Amino acid sequence: MVKKDITSFRSAIEWLSEQPDEVVTVKGEVDPVYQISGIEKATEGGPVLVFENIKGYPGVRAAGNVLSKNERKARIFDVEDPKKLKFKFRDAIKNPLPPEIVKDAPCQEVVITDGMDAMATIPFMKQTEGDGGRFLSGGNSFLSGPYFENGTHLSMNRMHFRGKDWASISTTISGHLEETLALIHRGERIPVTINIGTPPACMVTAAGAPFHSVLPHGVDEVGIAGALQGTPVEIVKARTVDAYAIAKAEWVIEGYIDSRQKIWETDDAEKSGKQGLLPFFPEWTGYLGRAYKVFKFQATAITHRKDRPIFWTPLSFGIEGEVLGNDLREATLLELSERMFPGFVKDCCVFTGLQSAGGMAIQVKKRRAADEGFQRNLIMVVLGSTNFTRLLVVVDDDVDIYRPEELIWAIGSRVDPSRDIIHGQGRGHAFMPLERGESEGALEFHFMESIGFDATVPLAHKWRYERARYPEVDLTQWLSKEQIAKIRSGQTEFARFLADTRL
Repeated sequence: MVKKDITSFRSAIEWLSEQPDEVVTVKGEVDPVYQISGIEKATEGGPVLVFENIKGYPGVRAAGNVLSKNERKARIFDVEDPKKLKFKFRDAIKNPLPPEIVKDAPCQEVVITDGMDAMATIPFMKQTEGDGGRFLSGGNSFLSGPYFENGTHLSMNRMHFRGKDWASISTTISGHLEETLALIHRGERIPVTINIGTPPACMVTAAGAPFHSVLPHGVDEVGIAGALQGTPVEIVKARTVDAYAIAKAEWVIEGYIDSRQKIWETDDAEKSGKQGLLPFFPEWTGYLGRAYKVFKFQATAITHRKDRPIFWTPLSFGIEGEVLGNDLREATLLELSERMFPGFVKDCCVFTGLQSAGGMAIQVKKRRAADEGFQRNLIMVVLGSTNFTRLLVVVDDDVDIYRPEELIWAIGSRVDPSRDIIHGQGRGHAFMPLERGESEGALEFHFMESIGFDATVPLAHKWRYERARYPEVDLTQWLSKEQIAKIRSGQTEFARFLADTRL
């Protein structure tokens, strides 16, 4: 029996491999061009896939679909109900465990500084035939020290190694890394490390899209990851730059982001001289991303574990991407709401399948007449607090926010279109097609509208909205256990919900 250890990517996979049906090992040769992504897409939401034989990369493994199930993620972080994981994240935000600096680290067992060739060393994927090249989609950028106000920052940024030791790196507008590069330290070379195959707690923290009013520039995000895993994340001084790396990562690419210049993301885009037209790779929005001019990353070293290092291969658009980032986003929304209206918000969730559309639901409980209207203030604040939120539904605590049928019913029966639909307008996210246009090679930025639905019941008329509940009966008085089991197996998930809640 392998002792549970989630402080590294490989130890977490080793522990999961002893759980029934959690890990499948693919022993046949796979090509990082199309085949790995094709296998992962065909098994979306399924077991962890460990690829042991990668074409052109002897001695290197890959793993995907690692955090593609909420139930698996909850087990990793010792939370019984996946819906409650956000509350553990919220506790981690309030009580971070600062990282621990170590001198010797597994990620530096092999150090490459001379003759670097990133593409020949690391099996970057080409995910679809429309991609503009082979890209890194699962690296955790680690920024620390004076460049992050002595805090620590983790993020995931799309990268393309167009040269053996240099790459493009894209940053999210209004994101912490972009603030550092474009505003606070513009004109400087910023030392960072790109960490691949990090502890799961680092992965979910890096992938989150938090409300920055709760996690501002300079917070200790690695400390939040430490609190999540229950022990400080170990970090180590990089070998060639004044930065730190995640000590138990599988791979680390050390280097600088040069904020003095921008480069094209693909060769074809550079030849065309036009931004936002030629393909890059699938984006989290659900659309094929386009190539732009972005900052340049100059690598100074590649370090990795000696024993069969594992490359993490998350799909750029897939279930794993949604499962990765939801909890931190939900946790910061809960904290933001509590700071505004203590005790008013009971729960929230990102819509599964609609993270790319910025879909969220908030469950509130109106306790007194003075609470009436808080839901509208909340809608305006949430829509204006982040450029990710496009669609927001606020409901009462009698509505199950995890069931789309319940939300649609609440919108249909409780929203007056003339007064209960609230529109927001402002900058959206850069990778949303609605946000950007292109005219003769020049980018045009458009304002995007966001929509909030006040699907709550007016407190003064709550009695009109009483939900009827059917009687609870003991079916075994009339049906056999076998008959009951057969009926249950034929019910849809929503039908079982109605049966169990007697609605």
